[in-house]
Amino acid sequence: MSTKQFDVVVIGGGPGGYIAAIRAAQLGFNTACIDEWKNEKGGPAPGGTCTNVGCIPSKALLQSSEHFEHANHHFADHGISADNVRIDIKKMIGRKDTVVKQNNDGILYLFKKNKVTFFHGRGSFVAAKDGLYEVKAGEEVILAKHVVLATGSNARQLPGAAFDEELILSNDGALRIGEVPKKLGVIGSGVIGLEMGSVWRRLGAEVTVLEGLPTFLGAVDESVAKEAAKLFKKQGLKIELGVKIGEVAKSKDGVTVAYTDAKGAAQTLAVDKLIISIGRVPNTIGLNPEAVGLKLDERGAIVVDDECKTNLPNVWAVGDVVRGPMLAHKAEEEGVAVAERIAGQHGHVNFNTIPWVIYTSPEIAWVGRTEQQLKADGVEYKAGQFPFLANGRARALGDTNGFVKFLADAKTDEILGVHIIGPMASELISEAVVAMEFKASAEDIARICHAHPSLSEATKEAALAVDKRTLNF
Repeated sequence: MSTKQFDVVVIGGGPGGYIAAIRAAQLGFNTACIDEWKNEKGGPAPGGTCTNVGCIPSKALLQSSEHFEHANHHFADHGISADNVRIDIKKMIGRKDTVVKQNNDGILYLFKKNKVTFFHGRGSFVAAKDGLYEVKAGEEVILAKHVVLATGSNARQLPGAAFDEELILSNDGALRIGEVPKKLGVIGSGVIGLEMGSVWRRLGAEVTVLEGLPTFLGAVDESVAKEAAKLFKKQGLKIELGVKIGEVAKSKDGVTVAYTDAKGAAQTLAVDKLIISIGRVPNTIGLNPEAVGLKLDERGAIVVDDECKTNLPNVWAVGDVVRGPMLAHKAEEEGVAVAERIAGQHGHVNFNTIPWVIYTSPEIAWVGRTEQQLKADGVEYKAGQFPFLANGRARALGDTNGFVKFLADAKTDEILGVHIIGPMASELISEAVVAMEFKASAEDIARICHAHPSLSEATKEAALAVDKRTLNF
């Protein structure tokens, strides 16, 4: 029996992988994608961490918990009475699972539509042979001229506190908690920790976040991080910074975390469940890189150049398994760029205009450099800021926390960074991304007509504030 041969084989069906496969197929390549994620029935569940235990399910739970929070605490402001509001956790989790399945099925449909051959199972290298690569695709061995590696990342484990997904949880277990814990601990105040902490805090859990770093949200603009810390504290999210984690012990009653606080005092935190979100590590488990001599770095990431080429001819890698931010949309852009490079085109990814989002309430989003980065680099800049408190649409929504902040070059007025904390920041940031891609100035945004009333007017006003000429504040 002859072995199936493909122009492009993509290992991994997450955002980077499935998008790379679809784009390669659109460009006329005979393409296959291999992915081993399984649903509860053992069937294929492409979409990777993002779709199955990351971006998509977390947003479903954030939406459900935000509705619950509004019903309990904000409906009355609108004249709506809602007594004895209850949450059915099982139904909420069921809805989340439905949303995930819809996305899984959507990817399978897109493979079929674009004539991508899908293999359900683990993908790994077998050998390099006659200018081709033998690749294991589940139970089969196939041949590939080009291989795109998009195997993603795994949650980083805390030494001495292995995930059991019952008491000590990764992002996976945090999305499947069966009932609201009375006390929830979170180690790590990054995106996952804050989002999951917010979900269960809204639903009634007493949440304590332990962070090893002395600063809160160190990658975020300082003024935004300061505002976020103030608002999260007001909501009841307890955050301790500068801690040193000691022993993590499980018992029939829950989990106990011994730690030293920022002042050096010994402390103990007893919780019903503990979420550990201390970052993620590149996933090359079972890839068998040794079979072909694929080079990994000291972190276990696949080594690539600026064009996502590995040390092997015709082998590429994208997404969380390579350098750069571990973001689904970054992986997608790299996937498209690699497919186009294989076709002889000039795919491009601009790391300077990749947006970042934290889907808490308020949302936090930014693109470009922070004020502290500009100061450290000695860049002369101007800053402009506008509060949602002065925005008519935000007042009508009843959500006036936060602000939009512009940073622009002092001489040329080119936009260097935009930072938003407030309602729908994840949507508003796109205007800033477009503007920065086109090398726009703050004046350009200030001169564009924005619909009234809209949240986007805060973006216009922040751009006006760079030149100290806001109209509504």
